[in-house]
Amino acid sequence: MGLIAMSERDLQRIEVLSKVTAGRMTMVSAAHVLDVSERQVRRLLERIRTGGAASIRHKAIGRPSNNRIRDGVRDYAVTLVRECYADFGPTLASEMLAERDGLCVSRETLRHWMVDAGIWLSRKQRRTFHQPRLRREAYGELVQIDGSDHRWFEDRGDPCSLLVFIDDATGKLMQLRFVRSESAFSYFEALALYLREHGAPIAFYSDKHSVFRVAKKDAKGGQAMTQFGRALCELNIEILCANSSQAKGRVERMNRTLQDRLVKALRLARIDDMEAGNTFLSNFMDRYNARFSVVPARSDDLHRPLNLAPDRLTEILCKREQRYVGSQLTFSFERKRIMLAETEVTRGLVGHYVETYGYADGRLDVRWKGYSLPYTVFDKDQRIMHAAITENKRLGDILAYVKERQDQQMPPVVKTNSDKNGYKPRGRKPGRRTDYMNDPAVIARRKKALSSLDAAE
Repeated sequence: MGLIAMSERDLQRIEVLSKVTAGRMTMVSAAHVLDVSERQVRRLLERIRTGGAASIRHKAIGRPSNNRIRDGVRDYAVTLVRECYADFGPTLASEMLAERDGLCVSRETLRHWMVDAGIWLSRKQRRTFHQPRLRREAYGELVQIDGSDHRWFEDRGDPCSLLVFIDDATGKLMQLRFVRSESAFSYFEALALYLREHGAPIAFYSDKHSVFRVAKKDAKGGQAMTQFGRALCELNIEILCANSSQAKGRVERMNRTLQDRLVKALRLARIDDMEAGNTFLSNFMDRYNARFSVVPARSDDLHRPLNLAPDRLTEILCKREQRYVGSQLTFSFERKRIMLAETEVTRGLVGHYVETYGYADGRLDVRWKGYSLPYTVFDKDQRIMHAAITENKRLGDILAYVKERQDQQMPPVVKTNSDKNGYKPRGRKPGRRTDYMNDPAVIARRKKALSSLDAAE
């Protein structure tokens, strides 16, 4: 006799029934332990006496189910899926089989059939693994940058974004800055602080945000560079864009850590605005780096000193564009009409391009070959950013700006037809007309007029 596979329930039943047979347990206690009736206990004892312990097993073990689907139906369903719904998931494929082919098969049954036939991969088989990337060897060789939009001040203040600069070799926080949103000017501000404190690194590593990378492939201007990319090019710093979030996982994990630790630290310090938060960040970075930064593989510091005048750095970290000067010495700039003052220099600029320098504080400088040109501004009075393409990271900031402009704009005055025709009400009261013949005021005015007439005669 060979080995017989039995479940834990069957083994427990054999143990309890053997105690009943040996007289060490009553039938009532056995029924209570096995959670069956006393009549079932008697049946099980009779099966053991006649067929042995192996008869305790269920009779249907090893036999096909009575409710099984026939092999012909399975083969037909798999053939249909392979020919017509090969790229369908199990859920959609089961719906199409029922709707188009009249074959009703449950989603999970069809999933097992498709997995066995090699048409569908299970969740475990479809799982992808991202191999961890080793840290860079030297400090300042690669700095990962990213922005994290979060309620950093919880319910005490408005949500904002935190710009994070982290060194790849040491995991050290290099720069933190609270800003309203991720824009070119906000990154210019954080970059200026970084350069003054640490110097210029070899390269920055970022995502594919439009601040760092031109999303439009057929862009005509800008030499395929954004304003931030142009500034880094002038500073001799490279910008690299990651192909996935996992590629810059170090700064992504840092964002999650800061959303836990920094939020609680701001709560304990009772900080509820960006200005006080930016002042607090310096001390927070020092304490965090002292505890969690690691020693790089090489002791070299690849940061380069910034040998630039402060005014030169300001000219680099701004929005610089070229504008075509028309026949009236005018050009368009950010929904405004700019008119150059007529001078000996500007008279010859018709048909040429001038360079505009836009700064974060709203100042505009127009230059031609390094010389500043005088100008005046004429507003076009059109809606701000009407039907403009807006990224999700800047949506909150732009909505706040639009609401502010809408609150400042006066509501239009709508004239009625009476106002247009010049109608002026006489002050009559609603309802029955006043009897002016018996009105005391009218009678007094009439008497006064008659008396003055008599005196004149």
